[in-house]
Parts: sequence; structure tokens; C-alpha cells
Amino acid sequence: MAVPEPDGAGPAVCRSLVAALPDVLDGAQQRAVEPVSDLTAAWGDPPIVLRCGVARPEAYEPTSLVGTYDGVDWLAVEQDDGYLFYAPGRVTWIEVAVPSAYSPEPNPLIDLAPAVSASVPLLER
Repeated sequence: MAVPEPDGAGPAVCRSLVAALPDVLDGAQQRAVEPVSDLTAAWGDPPIVLRCGVARPEAYEPTSLVGTYDGVDWLAVEQDDGYLFYAPGRVTWIEVAVPSAYSPEPNPLIDLAPAVSASVPLLER
């Protein structure tokens, strides 16, 4: 998995987020990631993968339709085998790849919401 290279407050925020992530996500146990990084996490097989500090996705526009799961907004981008979800409006971008094996794919976002809300502040408007 590619390790993101966040700037500004991103690295510290991402380390805080990864430390706060749940051990189990939508019934899938957390697993080791390669390369080892404090900016990434994975659960299950096939893996649900979280990367913190990614670049803003090309699919995002300020007017993009987002879904809100347990208080956290997510932009869904359909892929061949699942979805990529991005959390907009925070000090750093978070990406979560959820394979279609976990259908409905937004379910893991509910388990991630407490850690995201507590660790990744919203942008000041």
C-alpha cells in the first residue's frame, strides 16, 4: 500500500487517528500493513484499508454529494470492486477503501466515526 505524505498538521493528526482506530471494523480484525506506517491501517481479508493524509481526490468538488455516517461526512467514489470513501472538510484527507465483499460498503465508516471525530479536526471556516 502506498504511504501518504501529508503536510502541515497532517502527520501528527494522522498518527493520532491511527492510534485511536478500533481493533475490529465491521466484524473484520485489524491486521498488519506493509510497509509499516503510522499513517495507514487495515482490517480483514480482503483488506479494508485506511490511509490518512492523502491528496484531495479529483472526484471532489465543493458541491459534491456526501453521505454522513455517525456525524462524519464521506464522499463515495465507486471502484471496480467496492468503494473509496474520503472524509472532506477536515484538516487532512482520509481515504478508506472498502471492497465489495463488505457490502453494504458504508458500514465500516460507522465504526470509524468516533476515532475520526475525536482525532481529525474539522477545517475552520
